Amino acid sequence: QVQLVESGGGLVQAGGSLRLSCAASGHTFSNYIVGWFRQAPGKERDIVASGRWSRGVAYYADSMRGRITISRDNAKNTVYLQMNRLKPEDTAVYYCAVGVGGSFNYLSAAAEYDYWGQGTQVTVSS
Repeated sequence: QVQLVESGGGLVQAGGSLRLSCAASGHTFSNYIVGWFRQAPGKERDIVASGRWSRGVAYYADSMRGRITISRDNAKNTVYLQMNRLKPEDTAVYYCAVGVGGSFNYLSAAAEYDYWGQGTQVTVSS
């Protein structure tokens, strides 16, 4: 059983940065696809970025492309989402998720993921 714990969310002014963390326990990331999602109030859970742990990020959402960086720490079994030049419309609960993914390099639909963290709130003020 994989358990995921996100942290690092908070309140930031527009133009600022945050780094979110997703720590896994119960299994290593190495054979999984890791995804970051976000969900704003009243909206669906949307993909932010996704990629197979062993190969790196293969998909970025257009809304955040160029403003985010994904990194990982194998020793800590943790993946990070660095977000820069944040905008008020980036306000959402951010989730990390892992999925088996078969032979795919990324998964873009939330329903394709098997395990989810509890989410961390990111609020960007104008």
